Amino acid sequence: MKVQFAPCGIGLGHAGRCIPIAKRLLSENGTAQILFSTYTDGVRYVRQEGFAVAETPPVGFKVKPDGTVDFRQTVANPDLFFASFKLLRQVAAEIRVMQHFRPDVVVSDTRVSPLIASRTLGIPRLCILNQFQVIIPRRKHFLRLAKFADIIGLALIGKLWTTGLHVMIPDFPEPYTLATGNLRIPKSYRKRVKFIGPIIEKNEKELPSKKALRKKLGLDEEKPLIFAPISGPIKEKAFLTGILRRIFNGFPENFQVVMSLGYPDALIKPARNGNVSIYKWLPNRFEYLKASDLVLSRAGHGTIAQALCYGKPMILVPTPSHTEQYNNAKKAAQLGIAKILEQKNLTRETLVKTAEGMLKNECYTGRAEEIKTEVRGIDGLKTAVETIRQVAEGEW
Repeated sequence: MKVQFAPCGIGLGHAGRCIPIAKRLLSENGTAQILFSTYTDGVRYVRQEGFAVAETPPVGFKVKPDGTVDFRQTVANPDLFFASFKLLRQVAAEIRVMQHFRPDVVVSDTRVSPLIASRTLGIPRLCILNQFQVIIPRRKHFLRLAKFADIIGLALIGKLWTTGLHVMIPDFPEPYTLATGNLRIPKSYRKRVKFIGPIIEKNEKELPSKKALRKKLGLDEEKPLIFAPISGPIKEKAFLTGILRRIFNGFPENFQVVMSLGYPDALIKPARNGNVSIYKWLPNRFEYLKASDLVLSRAGHGTIAQALCYGKPMILVPTPSHTEQYNNAKKAAQLGIAKILEQKNLTRETLVKTAEGMLKNECYTGRAEEIKTEVRGIDGLKTAVETIRQVAEGEW
């Protein structure tokens, strides 16, 4: 069986949920062949994990120096709306890769060009997706653009996503669906859409106890641990990590902090300053996640889903003007497992106050543990592997 994964290369989240599927496929079928096609951040991550990768033309959105999504510049740049030239380059590149590799199935994660290419070549295809349409911020100077996107978005982009034989949503069913605000799926497309649950590489039950992990990792067993896995595109997260470095310099001694900067090709040795450890990359991030008491992060779908599966309350700092992240954060707050801290209000004082308040209020931890128990039987990784195998072998 030959499987080509084609994840979005912006940040690590999309490749990060395809890699566990690829690993599971290989463990269950030693003769399976895997190839990735992606770009920028995704290429470095895939290579580090030991998979073959074909680098394809990149796309992306513009950001300001503070990490804010710059929709004015993004719209001026054709990437957002799949301008003809860029889309054709991507499709042509994917066709060349597929003609050479000859996959039995193509798995696209939030990318249109692999779906078009595989359809053109008559190759079975699947799509992994947690945002069904482009969402423009509802600001005065974006109001016309937002209304225009609403009119064409579901009709055009929805049609492009469903060129896959099946769409797998790596999210929980209601009432715990994290991406509710990003998944306006018209009835005409719903028959192709399946909620499979988050794709988590390491199940919480597979790891040692929290106490045992703290001992293994050299962490204080008494002090509360804030785990800050910072992900996203380099320019988008650079401003936040700069703020956090300053905040954690002289952070109260009654906390311990572990921050990962999310650079997959970097050295693992941390920079330590008192009770704070900063890693450029953490290959065993799930051990730190289970050992933690509180997660501090952006509001990416994958990070929130992982924290929820591990029963961890969160402080979320959405990327400014990133509507998808704000919707994710709002849903997590509505579920009673998170508090939102705006980037413009992020200081040592506000972070300490928020962290102390959440740790003293047992409602957040209790609610996180309650939801973890409720969703424990949902295995998105297992379902994704079974679905891919069935499509590749013509059973579905």
